[in-house]
Amino acid sequence: MTKYRTLLLATIGFNFSFLIWFSFAPFTGPMAEEFGLSLAEIGILASAAIWLAPFGRILTGWLSDKFGAPAVFAIVLGYVGVFSMASAFAESYTVFFVERLIVATAGITFVIGIQHVSEWFEEEELGTAEGIYAGVGNAGAAGGALILPRVFTTDWSGPLFSTNWRAAFFYTGVVSILLAVAYYALGEAAKSEEKRAATAEGASFRGWLFTATRYGTVVLALAYVMTFGLELSMNGWLATYYREGFNTQNLTLAATFAATFSIAAGLLRPIGGYVSDRLARAERDILPVFAGRYREQWTFLTLCFVVVTMFGMTLAGLSGEVLLAVGAGFLVGMGCAFAEGAIFAQVPAMFPNSSGAVAGVVGGVGTVGGIVYPLVYAAPFLANLHVGYAIVGASMIPIVAIAGWVFRPHVAERANDDGWVVSTDPAAAPPTSDD
Repeated sequence: MTKYRTLLLATIGFNFSFLIWFSFAPFTGPMAEEFGLSLAEIGILASAAIWLAPFGRILTGWLSDKFGAPAVFAIVLGYVGVFSMASAFAESYTVFFVERLIVATAGITFVIGIQHVSEWFEEEELGTAEGIYAGVGNAGAAGGALILPRVFTTDWSGPLFSTNWRAAFFYTGVVSILLAVAYYALGEAAKSEEKRAATAEGASFRGWLFTATRYGTVVLALAYVMTFGLELSMNGWLATYYREGFNTQNLTLAATFAATFSIAAGLLRPIGGYVSDRLARAERDILPVFAGRYREQWTFLTLCFVVVTMFGMTLAGLSGEVLLAVGAGFLVGMGCAFAEGAIFAQVPAMFPNSSGAVAGVVGGVGTVGGIVYPLVYAAPFLANLHVGYAIVGASMIPIVAIAGWVFRPHVAERANDDGWVVSTDPAAAPPTSDD
């Protein structure tokens, strides 16, 4: 049962990491009022939540391979908790901004949990297991949007603080520290000493470079830009969008609207992984142009769906009907969930003894979308807040085209071996000779 305990522990840890990562989103209104922020500056704050994630995910993915997930996960949860508590006392916006920048590194725990789960589950179960982990974990953003503004209401006057967002940041920091202790005490790095040793031995810089520059790794990282990066951007922006774009001044209602996206993007993700597993086991073609590449077919279809729904988001917004826009947002979240599940059904299977490194590259590069897209949504030169989604959707088309090129059978069968910079896998055994 230890593998299921690992899955449960990783999922709880990541779910809370996501909650604390985007705990600022429901409170952008009162924070903007207290610090005198413009709408564009709120967009920068939403973008800043992702700034450190690319490098942080790449680093912690490698560290998880080298030292084991429990220790690395506990360290991240611990310092995130400390800085979240500190941000509750900030009086200067500069100090507050820096502290929340550090709190936002909670998002790097994603690759730690991916590595931890992959150390316990077999390849035929990876898509479903990773989908459950990441899907339920991602739903932490929805939990934050639904729970935090209801617990820490505008008339909050509890212990220590009379400001709701300050109280929210302080008490979520306390919980983060407690979770750090629990993860370190209860987590086991791998299902066997042999598996742990093999993973640690492969954690070299040259091995990481080989992993990072394979065609398969690169294309899935780009695909993650337009799916998980998109999810990050929407988690940090939608509450502001529903409030400002439709004059919905009720903070709790706007956060609830935003949570529908997060629920879809999180809880539906296991379906993406499960479908990928089923197609691979059944060897069923659903897109004959990529015949025999069953996981790639499903991934490609989900990427196309994401692009279509982004244009639908703009059309729904231009209609002026907020509930139509909420429904469109739900479909975008569903597309993200299916695509992310499909992508991470492929990732750990690429390099079984370097799953942290692969997840770090894909997950790290993927967060770039979360940095760039909020700046597009809040760009002051746009005619309105609705057209940014179509612009982002158009920017995704080249990524889909690249995916289509790599997913062709004769390229895909070599995509995990062929690439740039390093030509041979340093983890491969050297040839032997009797001479």
